Amino acid sequence: MSIPQTGGGPIENKSQLSEYLASGCKPRDAWRIGTEHEKFGYCHDTLAPLPYEGPRSIRAMLEGMRDRFNWAPVEEGGKIIGLEKDGANVSLEPGGQLELSGAPLETIHQTCDEVNQHLREVRSVADEIGVGFIGLGAAPIWTHAQMPVMPKGRYRLMTDYMDRVGTMGKSMMYRTCTVQVNLDFGSEADMVKKMRVAVALQPVATALFANSPFFEGKPNGHKSWRARVWRDLDPARTGMIPFVFDEGFGFEAWVDYALDVPMYFVYRDGRYVDALGQSFRDFMQGKLPALPGEIPTLSDWADHLTTIFPEARVKKFIEMRGADGGPWRRLCALPAFWVGLTYDQTALDAAWDLVRDLDAETREGLRVAASVEGLAGAAGGVRLHDLARESVAIALSGLKARAYPGAGGMLPDETHFLDALQETIETGKTPADELLARYHGDWQGDLTRIYADYSY
Repeated sequence: MSIPQTGGGPIENKSQLSEYLASGCKPRDAWRIGTEHEKFGYCHDTLAPLPYEGPRSIRAMLEGMRDRFNWAPVEEGGKIIGLEKDGANVSLEPGGQLELSGAPLETIHQTCDEVNQHLREVRSVADEIGVGFIGLGAAPIWTHAQMPVMPKGRYRLMTDYMDRVGTMGKSMMYRTCTVQVNLDFGSEADMVKKMRVAVALQPVATALFANSPFFEGKPNGHKSWRARVWRDLDPARTGMIPFVFDEGFGFEAWVDYALDVPMYFVYRDGRYVDALGQSFRDFMQGKLPALPGEIPTLSDWADHLTTIFPEARVKKFIEMRGADGGPWRRLCALPAFWVGLTYDQTALDAAWDLVRDLDAETREGLRVAASVEGLAGAAGGVRLHDLARESVAIALSGLKARAYPGAGGMLPDETHFLDALQETIETGKTPADELLARYHGDWQGDLTRIYADYSY
């Protein structure tokens, strides 16, 4: 989850909202890659989730990383809730999931080095206090009652709201993890094409990275339970946003969509003011019940944009949001997939040609099929395995065209980061399929084995 924004002058007219998004446009040589991933922490002896307080806790992890690796603390209400250093931050999801939001980096070589350095730091502190971390799309065993609650005002408000708008909001907050990548655009037209490709191919990412076949101690009938959770959360702020494919889509259309998403909060003086269900349009007219007479600032708008959760979303960059959390190879494969598809113009054009004829019903059908069946899913006569094969091939060509070398020139480009996905394409087996095979095979139905065998 995002850290609250600060600064920015008052919003005096609607055009400022579009201009805020447009200010993210960058020349190609300034495009960067920002990778985020979440992971579950647990106690080695009990396999219970980490509480916030105590000798084996989230707080102990954050303080250990602060002291040992020179991260600057982020606090709320006198409690440490995150870390910052060199353009990156470590933050907490509602149930204590530890998230790295990486710095904007030029190459996937760099972003993978960043991920590996972070995991080494986490492991160093975790081993010392007797805890572990695992990358999965959903908590395999824990019930909601077992989950801790992190001391962040934003999460208290969201928790209260979730049961009003869906059935799985709290499951999303407390018992799921993702990996995602944030990418730049060069112009409004570039943003439009990238968003259309992003939304249309999120089901492919969901299928390729499907890694949550268990929930509350048993198989759940889905390859990505995390994706299933997102399908019943809050229809006002989630989904496949079909308007992205309408003629005339651009920054202004995104603003109109975001303005109609009910608010969660306003951040003032270090605290979250309850604005649940209220309207940002009213806020702009000084009629927000939570803050009567006040008008919003650009930082309020930036905060509001972080409370919208479709499969891909626009801020000053584009977030790709469809993938389950997973093992370290997948943490590097996800940015490789999307960078390969979108950062080379020939690849981006090919990706758009691949999906431009899919209608809204087929796109939604693929979203559902990816959640249930992974690569074996299909909708509207389109097989996800076929679509994934073509997508990965385009991504491979895009990375070859970028030709960013790594390892001191020993690696000619970034294509090897797609190896994990190419293996999945060849075998047809997603991480979820592998987990299910282990569960029904050598684990003999003992799901506690997942922690020793799949932790970082």
